[in-house]
Amino acid sequence: MAEEQSEMVRLHRFLAQCGIASRRKAEELIAQGKVSVNGEIVIEQGVKVGPDDRVEFDGNPIRPPDLRLYLYNKPLGVVTTMEDDRNRPSVGDQVPESASGVKPVGRLDMNTEGLIFLTNDGDLAHRLTHPRFGIEKEYVAVVAGIPTEKTLARLRRGVVIDGEKTAPAHWEFIGPVKSENQARLRIILHEGRNRQIRKMAEMVGHPVISLRRVRIGNFRVKGMEQGEMRLIGKKDHEKLRASVGLS
Repeated sequence: MAEEQSEMVRLHRFLAQCGIASRRKAEELIAQGKVSVNGEIVIEQGVKVGPDDRVEFDGNPIRPPDLRLYLYNKPLGVVTTMEDDRNRPSVGDQVPESASGVKPVGRLDMNTEGLIFLTNDGDLAHRLTHPRFGIEKEYVAVVAGIPTEKTLARLRRGVVIDGEKTAPAHWEFIGPVKSENQARLRIILHEGRNRQIRKMAEMVGHPVISLRRVRIGNFRVKGMEQGEMRLIGKKDHEKLRASVGLS
């Protein structure tokens, strides 16, 4: 990865990377003669451009923004959107003005705290949220009651929620919560379905009381303040891309 285009890409994808339109809409714009490459209008699909090509849209030069990756330690009560029509605190409130086009990668519900990525690296965002690439997400949950080993084994194998069985996952008993009939669990998932841990725990009779994501891949919450947003350096950004098969 580099802040400049490091390889040849199809023109419609280049337009999407620049934030002009979706890939499908970009194909329409090309067909309408709105895009030129090195001074020549291009209307056919499949043309590729590289870092030395001059691309213009409606006569204005365009280029992709610098790719950025942030790690955010989301507090309770913050919604995972760039803005909220109900004026609740949102992840977008914390994004610096210099972070052009970044968006949250996946979601944490309002009552879950912990780590979430934000990026304008669309290829990386797609792979981080796709279970095929197997990025681990580790959580610590406090649940009502003390699950038996039999119950934990059932959760590890997977249960059916929303009509579909969950993938095998790691569920581990850490210990009881003092003075309460509650247990602390460690959960490691490779998928990220909507409210998955909460739904799974409730299905086996141990509803979640609190939930925190403490790790995504090799990135850990340790050392981060609540509400802290940290820019990931180029080297670590590249390593993360490589871990999901991106150069």
